[in-house]
Amino acid sequence: MKKVLFIIGGLLSSLAINAQIMSQSDVAILFSMKDNNGTARYNAMSGAFGALGGDMSASDVNPAGLAIFKNSQATATFGLRNTDVGASFEGNSNIFDDSYFNLNQIGGVMVFDSGHQSNWTKLALGVNYTLAKDFENFYTVEGNSGISSIDIVEFGEPIVNFRDDPYLNFDGNTTNDIFYNDVDNQFFRNITNGQNEKFTFTLAAQYNQNLHLGFSIVTHSVDSYQATLFEHASNDGDGNTFDASYLQELRTFGEGVGASFGLIFKPSHETRFGLAYQTPVWYNLTDEFIDDLEISVSNDPELFVLRNDLSAADYKFTTPSRLTGSFAYLFGKDGLISFDYSYKDYQNIKLRPTGDFNDVNQELSQTLKGTSQFKVGAEWRLDNISLRGGYFYEESPFEDALDSDNIEGYSLGIGFKFGSRTKLDLAYQNSKNTGVYNFANADNFPGAELDITNDKFTATLVIGL
Repeated sequence: MKKVLFIIGGLLSSLAINAQIMSQSDVAILFSMKDNNGTARYNAMSGAFGALGGDMSASDVNPAGLAIFKNSQATATFGLRNTDVGASFEGNSNIFDDSYFNLNQIGGVMVFDSGHQSNWTKLALGVNYTLAKDFENFYTVEGNSGISSIDIVEFGEPIVNFRDDPYLNFDGNTTNDIFYNDVDNQFFRNITNGQNEKFTFTLAAQYNQNLHLGFSIVTHSVDSYQATLFEHASNDGDGNTFDASYLQELRTFGEGVGASFGLIFKPSHETRFGLAYQTPVWYNLTDEFIDDLEISVSNDPELFVLRNDLSAADYKFTTPSRLTGSFAYLFGKDGLISFDYSYKDYQNIKLRPTGDFNDVNQELSQTLKGTSQFKVGAEWRLDNISLRGGYFYEESPFEDALDSDNIEGYSLGIGFKFGSRTKLDLAYQNSKNTGVYNFANADNFPGAELDITNDKFTATLVIGL
């Protein structure tokens, strides 16, 4: 049975669910995935900038793109994301519509021209902030699976089963045991927030007129929070009732560092080829976890409570690297079309210390796969107005994923040029995918089926320096 977690439009494989919260392997997969975020021009063309350059967000794909800039400039981008989550469980469906406002990007580049005194004709230095991933989201599901045998697991061992009376079934007298096999109702709520922020420091240069080279140091700052609530009501068929409420909270935070290398080659004025490699990102993370289980049964006035105080765990993990090949064709000064292909092998995710995560790493290598990502973008200029559009497709990293689990979307945008130094760009992106969140520890327990639609609006102000 496929076990998949959903959070902020991403799909996560659940290898060891302690009831409903994310495991450390889930976190590693989540932090290895990035949203299609950047400047409005970048977003309007679906991020297909590997061979184009000349945009602050292009350095996130190919650092050589900074050497395409003719002049120094600074940009700032603000975004509004609207997420619709259709959540279904055992025939009951709800739609949750929420909007979130963020600073998507801010950065600048300084361009130094050698004045043709050297074959290295141009040098560019850039600093860029990007919201790599936004974790904000909320949904609930409610229904009746008919499955009462649900374990609450601690340190890999079941400590409570929702079928058993927590008082009578463990008092040493088997003659008074009560089994609550008839399910009345089940409810699950998932709240997430936080961000993965990316900082890119880039050095790029132009050699003669047809070769651009670039190198970036990339750092990440992550802070995510998840709060889940699972409620379960059942009876034994003889008038005895059982009500359980299980709350879990997980905060994960830390830092990561990586690098990227790239080149753009222009064999002619019209054509450009790009090649870029992004190293793995090496993360150091801390988990802070707390949970609270409360059970009430009708035959005993006392409330059964299991509370764990705040616990913390430090660990490390490595994301997969990414290789991107790109092509662009320019129609003079009138317009362009661009194509990017990226490959990332999620089987290369590794958690450390290795001795503590041998089984998890082995399971990740068996359940995950290498993925392809396609982006195509186009732009057409009409005097001081630019019209843009794009399409993107990203495979799910799971071997057993459905076709609908892959992320697919399109983008549109428009740009306005005011004089020689100021531009305003606007963009709209739409993406869709599906997922399943298995929130209970029980064999054959159905998960919450999720249908996710993201609409993103971005606006960028560009100021020449």
